[in-house]
Amino acid sequence: MQLPEDHNELRRIRFQKLEELREMGVEPYPYSFSRTHNTKDIIESFDSLESKKVSVAGRITSLRRMGKASFSDISDQHGRLQLYVKKDNVGEESYSMFRRLDIGDFVGAVGSVGKTKTGEISIFAKEIKLLSKSLRPLPIVKEKVDGDESVVYEKFYDVELRYRQRYVDLVVNPEVREVLVRRTRIIDSMRDYLNGREFLEVETPILQPIYGGAFARPFMTHHNALDVDLYLRISNELYLKRLIVGGYDGVYEFGKAFRNEGMDRFHNPEFTSVELYVAYHDYNYMMELVEEMISTAAREVTGSTKIQYQGQEVDLAPPWKRVRMLDAIQEKTGHNLYGKSDGEVRKIGEQLNIDVAPLPSAGKIIDEIFEAYVESDLIEPTFVVDYPVEISPLAKRHRDDPKLVERFEPYILGREIGNAFSELNDPIDQRGRFEAQRKLLDEGDLEAQVLDEDFLRALEYGMPPTVGLGLGLDRLVMMLTDSYSIRDVIFFPQMRPEQKSGSDV
Repeated sequence: MQLPEDHNELRRIRFQKLEELREMGVEPYPYSFSRTHNTKDIIESFDSLESKKVSVAGRITSLRRMGKASFSDISDQHGRLQLYVKKDNVGEESYSMFRRLDIGDFVGAVGSVGKTKTGEISIFAKEIKLLSKSLRPLPIVKEKVDGDESVVYEKFYDVELRYRQRYVDLVVNPEVREVLVRRTRIIDSMRDYLNGREFLEVETPILQPIYGGAFARPFMTHHNALDVDLYLRISNELYLKRLIVGGYDGVYEFGKAFRNEGMDRFHNPEFTSVELYVAYHDYNYMMELVEEMISTAAREVTGSTKIQYQGQEVDLAPPWKRVRMLDAIQEKTGHNLYGKSDGEVRKIGEQLNIDVAPLPSAGKIIDEIFEAYVESDLIEPTFVVDYPVEISPLAKRHRDDPKLVERFEPYILGREIGNAFSELNDPIDQRGRFEAQRKLLDEGDLEAQVLDEDFLRALEYGMPPTVGLGLGLDRLVMMLTDSYSIRDVIFFPQMRPEQKSGSDV
């Protein structure tokens, strides 16, 4: 048997054991194994299962060999359980096979449930079967052989390797599995909340001929059969609003969006959001929905609306604080920006050390001032409302001030987690906003929005008063699981190309 070129001594030994097992007539990769219980079942139902015959399966996480008897811990999705494997009970051939197993191998066991002399719940094996031979030692642990005993003595803490080899991270760090289980439960809670209010879950295109609905640079691809360039969506907003035009009262979608931007602890170019749109309501309705939906998810998943994140505690219970964007800026900087001209705003921006040169409008400058002076202090759940019209091309003008729009962003722990507004349903106004964005695009603003004629055509057929929301699931999960980085809550985060090294085992 020829070994891979990148093998080392530990891998060489495992390949040798694989060859020995095959020579013994053992199939190291069988097709199936019938389980009657998982590890959690055994632990939680011990009183009713004691002395009963069961079959379990899992990955070996520890081995303690002692001559004619051995102990092994196996782990599955639900937890850990001890196996007691005795030569007299499983037979000489099976025991010889078992002694060639390693940490990381999958095994199945049939036996009776009981407790050892130390009181640990265990399976006293009558049959043992190899289900998958691991040819690569888990890189996040090391095995130390002391006589016939294999023990784990070093954990895997290399963050880069953990993200890149998530399959290994999940094996050896149960807390990582729990975070990602909670992610699914958070989504389930939000889905149940929306379904209970008769929203319809829908799907919209990921490949789009025109990208829109957000300020972002897209990823581009090419469709060979149609010979057209397409874009990975940066948002599903414009398609969901088409469905409101089509007659649905409330729709939502959990899905991926893709933005060709930088990466940091709060940004991944591929991320998950929920977007929802409901007819006959405005942004005041949506604020109440958001605070109730998120507090419900927190309570159902964590047991409380109070969450701890990186040493800070906040309470997500409604009602959340509401503050106008320009009021928040005035409170932090002392500058009242209401009614100010572009030139006046630009001058104030310069006084506040904002680099105004590349910013094309007063709205953009105001947004930069807000980010620099206000954002990080919004620790308690807060709705920041009423944004400049220049930076909100899809939002309805404020009913009391046409220079603003009825828009809000929810902030928790100094981070924005979503965006919502009373939707612009005037096709004439919308065309004018798109034209202004196209001018910015022509002037070099690569994140400006593009004009979508088909969406304008849909609006011309008539869209009722509507409110919409986009909510970043990854950031919300970070906060509800006390995870430092967005990569901690994504199964397979985007990574730089892997650099091969001789230490790879």
